Amino acid sequence: MLEMLSGKRALDPNRPNGQQSLVDWAKPYLADRRKLARLMDPQFEGQYNSKQSHQAAQLTLNCLAGEPRSRPSMKEVLETLEQIEALKSRTREARGGSGTSSRDRAHGRSAAVHQRSSPRGGSDARRGSRATNGHATKAR
Repeated sequence: MLEMLSGKRALDPNRPNGQQSLVDWAKPYLADRRKLARLMDPQFEGQYNSKQSHQAAQLTLNCLAGEPRSRPSMKEVLETLEQIEALKSRTREARGGSGTSSRDRAHGRSAAVHQRSSPRGGSDARRGSRATNGHATKAR
């Protein structure tokens, strides 16, 4: 999740000292709502809901707890992600939208662009990602 939020690899020896480990670098940003925007992948171009990103950041931080018993179960992770998605759907409906953002409409894209099929037959709505062998990877 942290890789998807930030657009960075978990370990990258090419990053400056103190930033080579994504977890070590990102924890202060995940914990502070005001700093979260600095962590987010620049490819999102600010086109994300701040409340949803904060919820995803909190979930990610919980998953990174040092004590394994303090981490959420996969069921809890899934439930939280579903709650975040439901919030997105409610926000979209409240705006009277069809699931296509004004930015997408300006570029002639429909909601289907962001609803890609995954190998398991579901949809993969993660922006700019694709599923490969069951692992999400960033499309570059």
